Amino acid sequence: MGIQLLLLPVFKLAFLFKIIVITQKSKYSLRELTLYFLRLGSIGFGEPVALVGYMHQDLVEYRKWISEEEYKEGLALAQLAPGPLAAQLGIYIGYVHYSFLGATLAGFAFVLPSFLMVLALGIVYQLYGGLFWIQSVFYGVGAGVIGIITLSAYRLTIKSIGKFSLESLKEKWLLWLFFIILLAVTYVTEREQILVFIAAGLIYMLIKARPMAKISKTANISIVFLSGIWDFENGTLLKIFIFFAKAGAFVFGSGLAIVPFLHSVVVVENEWLTEQQFLDSVAVAMITPGPVVITVGFIGYLVDGVAGAIAAAMATFLPCYLFTISLAPFFKRIVHNKSVKAFVEGITAAVLGALVGSVIVIAKRSIIDVPTALIAFFVILSLLYIKKIQEPVIIAIAAVVGVMIKFIF
Repeated sequence: MGIQLLLLPVFKLAFLFKIIVITQKSKYSLRELTLYFLRLGSIGFGEPVALVGYMHQDLVEYRKWISEEEYKEGLALAQLAPGPLAAQLGIYIGYVHYSFLGATLAGFAFVLPSFLMVLALGIVYQLYGGLFWIQSVFYGVGAGVIGIITLSAYRLTIKSIGKFSLESLKEKWLLWLFFIILLAVTYVTEREQILVFIAAGLIYMLIKARPMAKISKTANISIVFLSGIWDFENGTLLKIFIFFAKAGAFVFGSGLAIVPFLHSVVVVENEWLTEQQFLDSVAVAMITPGPVVITVGFIGYLVDGVAGAIAAAMATFLPCYLFTISLAPFFKRIVHNKSVKAFVEGITAAVLGALVGSVIVIAKRSIIDVPTALIAFFVILSLLYIKKIQEPVIIAIAAVVGVMIKFIF
């Protein structure tokens, strides 16, 4: 018995050493996490669904850095809160084991490569955009982008609301009503309707979840704040920052949801870009890896140089970052909150309606002849029936076709 008591501290040390060894083998360093997201941001092509799929395959299945439960929690939070889905999940994964520093480095590393790429393309575009061959390339690319965003808008609508059918209309009639109203309003006014989006979320929340008065009061304060945030008179750079921050706060799921916000202010209201330049900006986001919403860097550069690009990108991802790190500690309560879910469903239906409306507005100005209509049509067919084809390949083919058409005719 005495010997056992003497050896007890040794057994404890051995047990602790075993735990430390196991932890060191299974745990990843902050440097490794940052390098992973830097790599994913450099070579990760595809829509948000593809990017979050890469994260699951790499970090959950292969490297086992993140548990299945942690991944699902991050994905659920990314779907509930505003922000580009893939970037938000990356920020949450960084937060899981390394808190705010991990979230910051993971998000920054994921966005940086694609930002530098669109910045370089913006410089080339501004220097040589007037040349015939560049115009020929984007003649085909613009039509290809119309095909891509048309199909993406259709798929997002089916995923979020469902197929347009009698059964779906009966079950989700209010969501379809929001969708149709915003589609019509966006098409007619060609402007983003922030207050209508918020109203749709609040109405659906009040009808479906019947939250306490305290929640409604908070929401009303939010409306007043958001309605006044745009009322200022300052230089272009500050205007860029505030506008893109506002736009970034209403991106749910896909980066393409930002299109109606960008189009109405960048093209219609402020006339920072022409219709063709805006379409080219979306195309640039399609041919670069990382989040699609990085098109804001290209737009910011065309409007106000490198400073404009940095301001636009930082402002767009700031709401995503803040929402993630502020909600992550309380996630388990948020994910089951009926009021939050209902608000997100209502606002998502409204945003999707605006997205479809903006696609129609852009298409009627970009599909200018039979060749561009055919390019857009065949892009949609290719994405529907060639399952493994990716957007950058589609864009490259559209560019080649555009050059051939311009040189022949």
